Amino acid sequence: MSDGVVGAGGAAGAGGAPCPEAIRRALAAHTTMTLAYVDEEGPQACAVLYATDAVEVLEALEAPEAAAAVETAETVEAAPAVDAPRGVPGVESCGGTEAGDLAGAGPALYFVTSGTTRHGRALAEPGARVAFTAQRDGQEWSGLTGLQGRGRCRPLAGAERAAGWRVYLERFPFVAASDRLRDALERTTLWELRPDWLRLIDNGQGFGHKEEWSGS
Repeated sequence: MSDGVVGAGGAAGAGGAPCPEAIRRALAAHTTMTLAYVDEEGPQACAVLYATDAVEVLEALEAPEAAAAVETAETVEAAPAVDAPRGVPGVESCGGTEAGDLAGAGPALYFVTSGTTRHGRALAEPGARVAFTAQRDGQEWSGLTGLQGRGRCRPLAGAERAAGWRVYLERFPFVAASDRLRDALERTTLWELRPDWLRLIDNGQGFGHKEEWSGS
């Protein structure tokens, strides 16, 4: 998938705008991403299974109460920063994603990997960033579709881990069905990847069609 400039038929997302529906649904349609990162040994990549709250958050945005809250927020003068959580009443936070943050937040991706692996150690470094792709195998050029992204990862704990773990089990019910597998993964670190840039490539809408979103 090319990393070139958005061409005709592609649309660049405005900074701070909600992540487009097409990108969210494409993220939810896949289950494997390839993470690329850099550590003291140089660049490296690994593949991990992931689950996402992309469609859940999209549905929250489409809910009448969420739409009203976002519209109201756009007309009110910004208040001083406080420590209280932001969100839309009645919409549950999931792994740190709250409907009140949707105007500029990307969907959360959850994956499991040990903090003792090479990529686990690299992702735990302060300020560490990753790039990733997600796509199906065996596609034809005429219908090639996939995603590129960049963002930051962090390990989850407590209530955030519990919320992210629910999303993970819903996407991979075979984990919950196996006591041995579930117990093993529950003892492993659950990570959240929060993209701040995403690009959807969909040749089915025209060769080289791209749609981009930036959260900054």
